[in-house]
Amino acid sequence: MTAPLTPPTPPHNQSSNDVWQAPPPAGMSGGVYEQDGPGMKTELRDAAVITVAVALGGVLLGLLWWWLAPHVPLVGDEVDKSWVVYLKDSEGEQAAGVDGTFTLLGLGFGLVSAVAVFLLRRRGGVPVVVSLGLGALLGSVLAWRLGIWLGPSSDVLAHAKAAGKGVVFSAPLQLGAKGALLAWPLGALLVHLGLTALFGPRDPEVPYPRQP
Repeated sequence: MTAPLTPPTPPHNQSSNDVWQAPPPAGMSGGVYEQDGPGMKTELRDAAVITVAVALGGVLLGLLWWWLAPHVPLVGDEVDKSWVVYLKDSEGEQAAGVDGTFTLLGLGFGLVSAVAVFLLRRRGGVPVVVSLGLGALLGSVLAWRLGIWLGPSSDVLAHAKAAGKGVVFSAPLQLGAKGALLAWPLGALLVHLGLTALFGPRDPEVPYPRQP
């Protein structure tokens, strides 16, 4: 007898090891999509908390600015029964020092707030970055207004009359360069961006498909 020429029919059920299956796409587990991250509601709630907490830091910034900023000396004089006020040192750099102090303090607060937010929310995300920048800007405005309120009176003529003729007194605490208000938010965003790029979580690499 001779063997049949027709080859045997392969079995219908093949082993799972012989069949290549593509890995499930990212965000799926067993064919069911999983939520990526803590959820939008949680992120928005955390963003609101970060905004308020960072903005309240402006109180400390305002106190430090009022305490560390140099005083601009003024002198009052009475000419023809009317009071005039002028700078005691016309070539002094105290006014520039006031702006510089606010700027340096803002950069320092930007560094501290960025590190704190990154350590608390290492995952990052757009809401966190926006809340950090917004809170820092609100904190700068709060510090600016608080420093002016704590500083000498803005009524210079009344202050000169109260001090007396020829007596040196301090000018109101003013921020000549309003761009200094951006030192805190810009510094915080740059530092947070750098920390996220260096130490932030990385997306898992998709494994290569196994060859059959």
